[in-house]
Amino acid sequence: MTLSASKSSILPSGGGATLLDPSDTVILLLDHQSGLFQTVKDIAVADLRRNVAMIAKLATLLDIPVITTASEPAGSNGPLMPEIQEYAPHAVYVPRRGEVNAWDNDDFVRVVKATGRKTLVMAGVWTSVCVMFPALDARAAGYEVYAVMDASGDPSEMASRVSLARFVQGGVKPTSTNSLLSELHRTWARPEAGDLAQLYAMAAPNYAAVIESYQRAQDAARNAG
Repeated sequence: MTLSASKSSILPSGGGATLLDPSDTVILLLDHQSGLFQTVKDIAVADLRRNVAMIAKLATLLDIPVITTASEPAGSNGPLMPEIQEYAPHAVYVPRRGEVNAWDNDDFVRVVKATGRKTLVMAGVWTSVCVMFPALDARAAGYEVYAVMDASGDPSEMASRVSLARFVQGGVKPTSTNSLLSELHRTWARPEAGDLAQLYAMAAPNYAAVIESYQRAQDAARNAG
């Protein structure tokens, strides 16, 4: 594996050499639409939507570009989930002209290229189509591509497993929302640490209990003093 020497996130220790560089990352949220959500069976839709909302908040907090698109939003596939625009108001929406594969749309590819960034983090519905097709094409075009599996959904467990295998075969790196958050976070010694902690409670809901327990312990220590 060739490591990039140009990553601004690599530390003197070598830490970060194989991890995401926030300054080189673009997040692509593909076809998270109300109609398609009704077909998702490999993950609870409430979990899927919460994970997508977390990614949108993370992108805003860390100033990472977000590009969205939808497949036939005026038809049965339905409109995009509103949380994306709510939590990532800087997101750029690119309409398509009927293309199933977002990478078939010249405008979409042009907007991605215009960011000047070469690392693409993708999530969408369906994983086996809306994520897989542009992910494989982007990989062939020279991008480093990640697929966020639990911010994506498919009609069956089988479709999801096959998608995962094909991602790996095609050089697309599977990841999760929790891993994405931690990988971009990197250190608690940063001014956004408190806000990032709240995002962990979205990516891993039980982490909210960890935060609450810590705060109670801190309060008890202060009261005891």
